[in-house]
Amino acid sequence: MLARIAALTERPLSFIRSFKYRRTDSIPNSSRGEIDFTDLDSNATKCVNLRLCSVSGCMTEILEIRADRPSFHVVFVPGNPGVITFYKDFVESLFKSLGGTASVSAVGASGHTEKNWEHGKLYSLQEQIDHKIEFIKVQNIEAPLVVVGHSIGSYIALEMLRRLPEKVMYCIGLYPFLALNLQSKKQAVIVKVIMSRVLSIMVTLFVAPLSLLPRRVLRLISELSNGNSWSNTAHEACCSHLPQYHTIRNVLYMARTEFIKLSETPDWEFMRENQEKISFLYGIDDHWGPLQMFEEVSRQASGIALSIEREGHTHGFCCTEAGSIWVARHVASLIKNKLAR
Repeated sequence: MLARIAALTERPLSFIRSFKYRRTDSIPNSSRGEIDFTDLDSNATKCVNLRLCSVSGCMTEILEIRADRPSFHVVFVPGNPGVITFYKDFVESLFKSLGGTASVSAVGASGHTEKNWEHGKLYSLQEQIDHKIEFIKVQNIEAPLVVVGHSIGSYIALEMLRRLPEKVMYCIGLYPFLALNLQSKKQAVIVKVIMSRVLSIMVTLFVAPLSLLPRRVLRLISELSNGNSWSNTAHEACCSHLPQYHTIRNVLYMARTEFIKLSETPDWEFMRENQEKISFLYGIDDHWGPLQMFEEVSRQASGIALSIEREGHTHGFCCTEAGSIWVARHVASLIKNKLAR
């Protein structure tokens, strides 16, 4: 999550130039019917569309691919930072892996945009949850919903299931951040920063001026900080959004409210009541979703479908093409198995 802040790089996304930003508050009604998975992992391809959408007056970045005749609709919620363009490769791979049977909408976090549309307003975890609920209402999506979340997005996805039980038929959490990891030294350091007004300001003032650097310099910083494993998509997303003053402030503020909320005991009763509609994917070495949490979930709600990724991808799977493709195929497989039942 916040480790990405150190990787701040370049200005606008090169691939964004091929997209058209447009304000819209509606999406075509989806069709209902039987789901045909015979084309799963087929050559179904469409270009991802990056658009701006007003949700409760907040300009939101949406990555989207619409199926011609969707049988269901996947709504994806990112982690923190909630820069949705990090997930471009994942969204494309997921649509292809579903064989064009579903539309896919990836909803960026409020205030985590390239431009300062909200004039510096800060959004808490609860406000991010409300924002995603409102998105579904504004878009008037009629097809059944599959909600997928990454990291803290998994917590948000669970809250979407709680508040829209008749609409959400399946909830998938990827490398879920559902509770604080008291054994993590990294989280201990992050807590000291985000809970301190002085340290948060220092981080912001250090990061924001990087946006003034020449593009080639920022790109070099990104490559040196993150290595060659990062995809071009990830480098570009990092460079265009994270150095922005309003974005880094929102990243830190949201993290602060996350840590306050997740210091509470998870709502195991809710998870048990909905365990047939929930799946989680954990990683081998992930302090945000450690294996001890995997074990706790299996004890508290044994009906939740749990799996462990052992392919060597990280919590930040969306930063590599290989990670994006593998996780997308895993999600598609979960959905296929769930709906086939």
